[in-house]
Amino acid sequence: MKRITWTIGELAQHTGLSVKTIRYYSDIGLLPMAERSGGGHRRYAPDALEQLRLVQRLRALDTPIATITDVATGERGIGDLVADELGLVQRKLTELRWREATLKALDECSGPERLRRLEVLARVQQLPEAHGDLVRSWQRTIPSSIPARLVDHIIAQAVPDPPSDPTAETALAYAELHALTAHPQFPVYWVCPNVRDKASLYSELLDASDLADSLVSAGEPPQPGEALDHFSEACARSRHEDDTPGFRTFMGAQLWGTIPLFQRYWQHVATLADEPGPNLGITHCWLVEALTTSTGVGSLSDGGPQVAFQI
Repeated sequence: MKRITWTIGELAQHTGLSVKTIRYYSDIGLLPMAERSGGGHRRYAPDALEQLRLVQRLRALDTPIATITDVATGERGIGDLVADELGLVQRKLTELRWREATLKALDECSGPERLRRLEVLARVQQLPEAHGDLVRSWQRTIPSSIPARLVDHIIAQAVPDPPSDPTAETALAYAELHALTAHPQFPVYWVCPNVRDKASLYSELLDASDLADSLVSAGEPPQPGEALDHFSEACARSRHEDDTPGFRTFMGAQLWGTIPLFQRYWQHVATLADEPGPNLGITHCWLVEALTTSTGVGSLSDGGPQVAFQI
């Protein structure tokens, strides 16, 4: 014969839970009471045993009582609960991996370098906020006259996602990006104070980088050619000048003096890349070095100009 109701003692006997615990679950709505006996004792519906066993299994997974209550009352399905809890665990694991990578990066050095790394790495321990901060830094850096599609294109390459399984090297590289964008000298390279039509210049420089991409991918050293001509002509047009040898020497000196921060930034981006290959900044630096070496200004690969700032 089908059981009609359960007493609290019977539920305790079948589940191994104490009467006190079952009463608590009942009081908070996890186990709705069916009725009371003539003597005033609690009695529970036929499905109460299975519901209690579900509660036990969820508690074994350290599921919060409030979450279990939502499942028990039908406000959430078990599938939703699992997805939410899995997301929470993954976020905690990411935080732990970042903490481990940070500590390893600090353990690999000592003295002033350890203190410098500590300051840099402290910027990126809150990952969602850190990523948003980096995006906003670039939005502030790129001139406001640049079309949104170009801004999005640059930011998509300039702002990598934080590595999901960081090493000491990649955690430090990601942190260095934040430190570099915060440096007061960083926006200098992007301002182009003598250029009125910045949108056209940016577009043409991106085209020049595309032309250089295959050369950089092939490991070719910076050299004269179509990509450099396109790059130099774009710079000359933006200043209403002719692309003469004298102009190239002038531009080479100008760029050689302002590019070190920019170059270091994109080297860190390359460290964080999932796949090998040049990025937008690396190809741009290749073009700048092709210009500076071809005009006798200097070579970035030899260390570039001696600058007063260090990151």
